[in-house]
Amino acid sequence: MKFIETIKNIFKIEELRKRLAYTFILILVYRLGCFIVIPGIDARLLASSDLAKTASEGLVGLLNMFSGGAFGNASIFALGVMPYISASIIVQLLGMFVPYFRKLQLEGESGRKKMNQITRYLTILVICIQGPAYVAAIHNQIPPQAFVAVNQLGWSNFVFNLVSTVILMAGSMFVMWLGERITDRGIGNGISLIIMIGIVARLPFALFAEAGEKFTTNNGGVLMFVVELLIWFFVILATIALVQAVRRVPVQYAKRVIGNRQYGGVRQYIPLKINAAGVMPIIFAQALMLFPMLFSRFDATRGLAATLSNYTGFWYNLIFGLLVIIFTYFYTTVTVNPQMMAEDMKKNGGFIPGVKPGKSTMEFLDTIMSRVTLPGSIALAVIAILPAIARILGVTDAFAGFYGGTSLLILVGVILDTLQQIESYLLMRHYDGLMKTGRLTGRSGM
Repeated sequence: MKFIETIKNIFKIEELRKRLAYTFILILVYRLGCFIVIPGIDARLLASSDLAKTASEGLVGLLNMFSGGAFGNASIFALGVMPYISASIIVQLLGMFVPYFRKLQLEGESGRKKMNQITRYLTILVICIQGPAYVAAIHNQIPPQAFVAVNQLGWSNFVFNLVSTVILMAGSMFVMWLGERITDRGIGNGISLIIMIGIVARLPFALFAEAGEKFTTNNGGVLMFVVELLIWFFVILATIALVQAVRRVPVQYAKRVIGNRQYGGVRQYIPLKINAAGVMPIIFAQALMLFPMLFSRFDATRGLAATLSNYTGFWYNLIFGLLVIIFTYFYTTVTVNPQMMAEDMKKNGGFIPGVKPGKSTMEFLDTIMSRVTLPGSIALAVIAILPAIARILGVTDAFAGFYGGTSLLILVGVILDTLQQIESYLLMRHYDGLMKTGRLTGRSGM
């Protein structure tokens, strides 16, 4: 009854109702675009091509997941938001090593706008590199008779490649524009929401495939399928706990009296997330795990490459888990700056009880982040290899991907973020939140 009442309250708020409708319409536009094939390619021949077969493997599978299946469909949205994500990562890394970008990070809103503009320009540059590479991959993985523009209309390969690259660039920029419009006039972070919708779109097919596998074979039947759903439920609960877990550091602000008003003198907290790196360590680790495949061309290293390319093998998952732990520490160092936090506290008259302001505060925060990152990185590594464990235990490839890894982390993080925004609208209008007890806590980043 409370859930039904909450849904009614959501539709009573006009602004929230309009934002939800606006978000739904733009997401629908995006999903329709994922099935529009690049002009000049016969869509009927794509289903049996190598492009469709390899769209669920390795980094290609990751790109296909982020694009909502558009990558494997040779869609006009094939590149999706991946160029923008790549550009954002580059800008964040530049903010750590380049003084100019570090200065922009300290300038507040104006600096953020400049960095967003730089990210957009860098996105175009990334598309100019990824677009031709994707078109070249299409030529290698799609039968020659599928290129209608070349075979029937008489286009040269150069003209087709140029037109296709321009279309991919326009499609990727349009997807980025949709994400920004959702962020401004809809609900949630638009780019993250677009990625999540692409993942959710695969879930019904994965569930039906798993159910069909269990019901039509002697793999446990209905009972085993129910057990798998229960395990998946507890894995989701554990992932939610990891995403929301924080170490609260108390901060005391000095009491100031200005006129007849008193400022400060209250204790607040700095929430240091156990998983401050989000999903990025898994993405970096998956990208590095593709390098052993390069050695499969040589006879001397073919056996080693096969061992390190086996997604369900012991050595692959051991190295993969270690890389996730290493990248978690690296990305946490990039995104969390104890020195900047200590300087901001000192400027605003804040201090951690029992710790001197300045260098001592920075060292204290750095020590805490190192300690909380260790269990967070280990938990993230376990989540990263859970899909491989699920495959070993008999879960189909399609459904095993939702037992952990990037899919589950993005789903949990984005849904929590969106629900937090909806709850804030309800509480501002003096309605009950989405939960009877407690408050939803969003995440700091994807």
